[in-house]
Amino acid sequence: MLKSGRCDFSSRIASQEFQTATLLPKSEMSLNLLNRRIHYWITPFLALPILVIILSGLLLQVKKQWTWVQPVEKKGSSDHPSISFEDILRSVRQTGGFESAEWKDIKRMDIRPSKGIAKLSMSSGIEIQIDTASGKVLQTAIRRSDWIESLHDGSYFAGDWTKLGVFLPSAVALLALWVTGLWMFWLPLQSKWKKKKRRAQAVTSNASQ
Repeated sequence: MLKSGRCDFSSRIASQEFQTATLLPKSEMSLNLLNRRIHYWITPFLALPILVIILSGLLLQVKKQWTWVQPVEKKGSSDHPSISFEDILRSVRQTGGFESAEWKDIKRMDIRPSKGIAKLSMSSGIEIQIDTASGKVLQTAIRRSDWIESLHDGSYFAGDWTKLGVFLPSAVALLALWVTGLWMFWLPLQSKWKKKKRRAQAVTSNASQ
């Protein structure tokens, strides 16, 4: 069954190439066939990385609307921060499970003055939101958007090795597929337009004679 499916797919490719050959001059035909070969061989290698990029990208698109991806931002009591860094750490230690937390346990701290909050991303994947005026812990929740972002750029799997060695080339190859796809779409239209133009010129020339 698999062999038959591959044969059918190859037959469709060959049929498309034959149809293209009947429309295009030889110089343009060879380039168009090369583009089809590029699509045929690159696509299998791109399938898995591009699937990961698409799925993770869809999740990131709705991270502000879906609390499973990223916790909703709370509103503090004032837009004028008045607590110190030590106060922030003290508030973290008042949170269950973080009684002995140190600065090294905080992966990132995002201060939002307009919201009156400090968002702390912990190494454990928990996000703690603290009121920057009172020091009160407003919310503790799982934040999944960070590791989804690492999935999106490929660093989740093996750091920069997969990010720069697999996902970056996949993005470049996808751009190449986009460009060559547009070229394959344009060439038959251009060829038909040229043929119609030549026919119109021939009819005009015959009519003048």
